[in-house]
Amino acid sequence: MLIPYEPKYEELWFRQMMLADEETMSYNRAWGGTIAWPETDWNDWYDHWIIHHEGKRYYRYLKNQDGQFVGEIAYHYDREIQHEVANVIIYSPYRRKGYGAEALELLCSAAKGNGIPVLYDDIAIDNPAITLFLRHGFTEEYRTPEKVFLRKTL
Repeated sequence: MLIPYEPKYEELWFRQMMLADEETMSYNRAWGGTIAWPETDWNDWYDHWIIHHEGKRYYRYLKNQDGQFVGEIAYHYDREIQHEVANVIIYSPYRRKGYGAEALELLCSAAKGNGIPVLYDDIAIDNPAITLFLRHGFTEEYRTPEKVFLRKTL
């Protein structure tokens, strides 16, 4: 069982570690792979995503039953597509344990509870998470040679 957890500023090391981990970020190869996220960027990010989210952003770590951080869930309003876009990352050592499915359900539940009617995601064409999203109520809107665009009415 996973618990959504609002991270404290000093716990952002976990996000930094996940973004720098090649195996965790393997899903992101089409968009550059790992992401450098130096501590100098944390303050602005934390202010934007946690403190002053303005109801347009949601971000939580995921803790397992042992209290360990296992991933993150988030959504944000994307001006380009004019909808909320989902984000689920499970730290690679915790994959294939059912956490991805539970994380996606927790994210959808949080979005619905916050009045979000529809969630979207664009996933790289070679990302196995496409199947996970489809099994959990997302439908394919369209695809390109690079990505699949998915949608779920909450």
